[in-house]
Amino acid sequence: MKLDALPEEFPIFPLAEALLLPGGRLPLNIFEPRYLALVEDALGQGRYFGMVQPDKRLPEGENGPGLYRTGCLGRINAFEETDDGRFLISLNGVIRFTIAEEVGMRHGYRRVRAGLAGFAADLSPVETAILPFPRQDLLDALHRYFAAAGVEANWEAIGEMDDVTLVTSLCMACPFSSEEKQALLEAWDISHRAEALRALLEIDAFDGGPGNGDTPKAS
Repeated sequence: MKLDALPEEFPIFPLAEALLLPGGRLPLNIFEPRYLALVEDALGQGRYFGMVQPDKRLPEGENGPGLYRTGCLGRINAFEETDDGRFLISLNGVIRFTIAEEVGMRHGYRRVRAGLAGFAADLSPVETAILPFPRQDLLDALHRYFAAAGVEANWEAIGEMDDVTLVTSLCMACPFSSEEKQALLEAWDISHRAEALRALLEIDAFDGGPGNGDTPKAS
């Protein structure tokens, strides 16, 4: 996929503690009327929309909560419409973006003009071996994290993941706070993201599991 083939103006779905990363897949249950309209419009216009987290440090504006400037553009790769009118979709992470400005709302959902060029490397294939430390170090940290959280894991499936898939999947699936997930999103590359992930796993395990430390969770 080429950078110039991607939209620079698109809808956004602000959602706290929901992390989409390039190469990751995020399942979403869409039921609010404005986001049903967003999905319907996206399906007719290239299937793209962005995920971004509200930033609770910022005041609320006329369009809703203040937002982090960095989000991730996704493309709908699967969808199902339920009998009760919901959309069940799978959103594939494509590239991160920086919000330049908000543009006019449409059907109740927010839209932005964004810069993608600073994250062009997200579109390049990543080498499988990207960990800046032994893979077992990450697995050991994950063992301690899951033990503290009382989570049973499919270690066979985890062991079969390549490094890129492992890091991306854990960053998206682990119940980190909004601030922690934003830090993972904004990591320079996947190698730095792996370092940040290992640190968060260690900190949360030491604090007794996710949600038990001093880092506040988004409301």
